[in-house]
Amino acid sequence: MLRSKKVVSALNEVLTGELTSINQYFLHARMYKNWGLNALDKKCYKKSIKDMKQADAIIERVLFLQGLPNLQMLGKLLIGEETEEMLQCDMTFQQHQIPVLKNAISLCEQEQDYVSRELLEDILEYEEEHLDWLETQQYQIKHMGLQNYLQAQVIEGED
Repeated sequence: MLRSKKVVSALNEVLTGELTSINQYFLHARMYKNWGLNALDKKCYKKSIKDMKQADAIIERVLFLQGLPNLQMLGKLLIGEETEEMLQCDMTFQQHQIPVLKNAISLCEQEQDYVSRELLEDILEYEEEHLDWLETQQYQIKHMGLQNYLQAQVIEGED
């Protein structure tokens, strides 16, 4: 299929975000696991795997468009040192990534690449849901207190 260089470029920009997200969420998951915060570990690990699948779909789309996926670019990882900071780092990352996705979706619409647009819309929906989850965690910390929140994140007997 003939490619739009603009669409391939936009897809590669989204890919950079997904590749960065994989690493950030994976490291946060392993930190949570080390601290025994199993619920947060599971959520971040699942997010990392989902981002890997999204990156794979983007790579396949770029190749289909006869472009070259750029796996060498990686954004800055925002890694926290404690739970509240980690959640804030993840929120900051999501707030940066969502406009990138929206711009790429708009470009795909202009270029009449509806398949790429649909792929990006699916990713956007997941990212917005995750941002909502992060906002919920911050709300819970504010209203429950950090100690009660952390206690709720420990799930005994589950791996």
